[in-house]
Amino acid sequence: MAAAALTREGGEDAFRRLFRFYRQRDASDLRGVVDFSVPGAQVFRSQLSITSVSDQDAYRAGLRPVSQWKAYGLNGYPGFIFIPNPFLPGCQRHWVKQCLKLYPQKPNVCNLDLHMAPEKTIDLWGQSKEQLRRKGSNKWEPRSLLEKLRWVTLGYHYNWDTKKYSANHHTPFPSDLAFLSEQVATACGFRGFQAQAGILNYYHFDSSLGIHVDESELDHSRPLLSFSFGQSSIFLLGGLKREEAPTAMFMHSGDIMVMSGFSRLLYHAVPRVFPNPEGTALPSCLDQALSSALPAGSVIEQSSEEDWQVCAKYLQSSRINMTIRQVLAEGQKFPEECGTKGEGQAPSEDSHHRENSRAKRHKPNTD
Repeated sequence: MAAAALTREGGEDAFRRLFRFYRQRDASDLRGVVDFSVPGAQVFRSQLSITSVSDQDAYRAGLRPVSQWKAYGLNGYPGFIFIPNPFLPGCQRHWVKQCLKLYPQKPNVCNLDLHMAPEKTIDLWGQSKEQLRRKGSNKWEPRSLLEKLRWVTLGYHYNWDTKKYSANHHTPFPSDLAFLSEQVATACGFRGFQAQAGILNYYHFDSSLGIHVDESELDHSRPLLSFSFGQSSIFLLGGLKREEAPTAMFMHSGDIMVMSGFSRLLYHAVPRVFPNPEGTALPSCLDQALSSALPAGSVIEQSSEEDWQVCAKYLQSSRINMTIRQVLAEGQKFPEECGTKGEGQAPSEDSHHRENSRAKRHKPNTD
């Protein structure tokens, strides 16, 4: 009942208090956390635009037909949509592999660029796969470069110092991820969504994502899409001010969140990552192999067993989250920039998107 008491307390920075509560490793009171697999009073069924995405396009993106999805909203959060795992069996594996093997490659930008010479970060996968494959259960073993990965930016690269995007720092957005994002956005009623920027966050059991608002995109009428893979987490969704107590919810592998309208600019955070509730090394949805019969034009690729074993080892203690955004409205341009320094450079150490660097000292990252 401790979390419920903190929620009722309200007042100065109620969000921070609940973040700290759920951040605790021994926080056992999870009865107040919304579980969309067993929807409660705060949850209602949300309508999708079933006919706007053909079954063929859904299959091409690795998704079940939209008519088979379940979608939910939350009372008090207009524009928030939660879609429990709509992926076809085996298709989550493709996105995990892309996030570990392909998307961290240059010219995309990652946190390791802040500390390492460019030639050292060219092939994180190649430098890490043998170390990951051999890795045992000893938590004191040195981490591979992939395990030191905290974030990757795609498309328009977010400048963590200025908190802006720029026309001057842009690389091609991955076509497969753009297609997936467009199908999900369309199914949620956002035709014409353009995936222009992505931030991939890589979490471990000692990681958190601090309290923040995603407001740097110039067009806030387009939704923010969030895809999760691997171990589970608690996600906190608050209000327009930090004094408003947030709602806690579980996010499991394959789950998708859409933040739009009123909910697009709300405070949110991830205080805790924890083992999937099935009690197995990986959730069962990741144990399923991909069907050999992929539809024509599918963006999903078969993963080799060797590659998947590396990914599976990584995910035993990790979670990957992809957030996709449309930065500019149709025909919109960036304003003229004067004297902007360090376009696209990596964030300083106090960035709220970093891993909680003080986790080993059990001090929560709440900013």
